[in-house]
Amino acid sequence: MNENIVKRNELLAQKVIKGLESRNMSGYYAANKEDALKKALELIPEESSVTMGGAMSAHEIGLVEAVKSGNYNFIDRDTAKTPEEKRAAMLAGYDADIFLSSANAMTDDGILVNIDGNSNRVSMIAQGPKKVIFIVGMNKVCDDIDGAMKRARNVAAPINAQRFGLSTPCSKTGSCMNCKSPDTICCQFLITRFSRHKDRIHVILVNDNLGF
Repeated sequence: MNENIVKRNELLAQKVIKGLESRNMSGYYAANKEDALKKALELIPEESSVTMGGAMSAHEIGLVEAVKSGNYNFIDRDTAKTPEEKRAAMLAGYDADIFLSSANAMTDDGILVNIDGNSNRVSMIAQGPKKVIFIVGMNKVCDDIDGAMKRARNVAAPINAQRFGLSTPCSKTGSCMNCKSPDTICCQFLITRFSRHKDRIHVILVNDNLGF
């Protein structure tokens, strides 16, 4: 990454962290994926129960693999053999110690924006697991709520729809068409502007392009 971009991201991250702190959330800056993984594991005590939503950024820094192979109780819905087992795993996640996530976008003053289809991810961000750890690449930081919503709907959603092979207008056009398709993944919108519970939400800002 260009050294000027690195410096800009370092400065911007400090602004985001101050914004998060003003909203009763914790922020951290990681210079690279390796530092991000180290910080995330520092926030997860061994023997914790851990679950996650669809967080590509957590995969990209090696966090999911580290948790699966480490001394943790990983609640993995993807290993379920039946719809009933998958539902049971998802429900068990609400009582987990740790929820791993990313954000579709966030503002430079610390507001997180997420869109969900099945809505297990946004519901667990809002309430349930004792601690939520976000892995967020600096490519997802926007100027304001409008910019964050536009990024979530016109960048993250179309790419995820394509990734899942869904038949939505955005998967064909590459941008949001405000559809009501049966396949839409834009069912629930969550804007996290404050946490009533101190030490629950932790955001690791990574000086890299992560996720979608």
